[in-house]
Amino acid sequence: MAKQIKQIAIYGKGGIGKSTTTSNLSAALSKLGYKVMQFGCDPKADSTNTLRDGSYIPTVLDTLREKGQIKAADVVFRGFNGIYCVEAGGPAPGVGCAGRGIITAVELFKQQKTFEELDLDYVIYDVLGDVVCGGFAMPIREGIAQHVFTVSSGDFMSIYASNNLFKGIKKYSNAGGALLGGVIANSMDRGYNREIVTDFAERTKTQIVQYIPRSVTVTQCELKGKTVIEAAPESEQAGVYAKLAETIAAHEVSKTPSPLELQELRDWAAGWSDRLLALESGEVVGGESAGI
Repeated sequence: MAKQIKQIAIYGKGGIGKSTTTSNLSAALSKLGYKVMQFGCDPKADSTNTLRDGSYIPTVLDTLREKGQIKAADVVFRGFNGIYCVEAGGPAPGVGCAGRGIITAVELFKQQKTFEELDLDYVIYDVLGDVVCGGFAMPIREGIAQHVFTVSSGDFMSIYASNNLFKGIKKYSNAGGALLGGVIANSMDRGYNREIVTDFAERTKTQIVQYIPRSVTVTQCELKGKTVIEAAPESEQAGVYAKLAETIAAHEVSKTPSPLELQELRDWAAGWSDRLLALESGEVVGGESAGI
């Protein structure tokens, strides 16, 4: 019987800490003894930097343009603790679909049975949270990933991007598409941020997989070009990522979320705005203190 490779897609709005979270997850899974590939799906091609001491690697699309035909071995590089690193890359600026690198790389690895040859336990796709582009939606639409997680904070645009992702998952759920494992709540530095993202998860019928606090340790380690797992393994933040890896490893059942319609989302956000304004002014909301 063929080995079951667990393929996971991590989505999130640009700048939300998606690649930081993904790289530390990959590093933590590798420390648990799993063979891991991190598959960068952002045209910026910087997903795997902290797994390789801050260095960039040639992308699939750049290598293909240079050589015409390539083997998977030309674009797979080793990183921290033996993690396999791949960057799909993107087209030349202003030309073509930004998700084309994902489609090309996935097709290449399928044809050459790369995942099987490397005997992987996990493939972690680090995907920009814009499912408007067909390439970025591919891990969901084609059912390449079995489980999808989104990185979000209490920021409205982050939640807006997650809600759009949920719409994409729901759209393809009846056609063999990937399902949602839950929300990774990142940058939890204020109490109300945690409450906002938790409420959003409840409203959309999903779950919070892990709360990740904002930490200067992350910045310190990234300035060294490393993950927290590598550079500060005894830190409290490393423990948070280790717990996330254990949770992901144990996760088996993903579900179809219930995204909010745009007006529902705006009304929900406006309600939170009123609560936060009341908190700032010390007012009483609903007969109780406005404290959150």
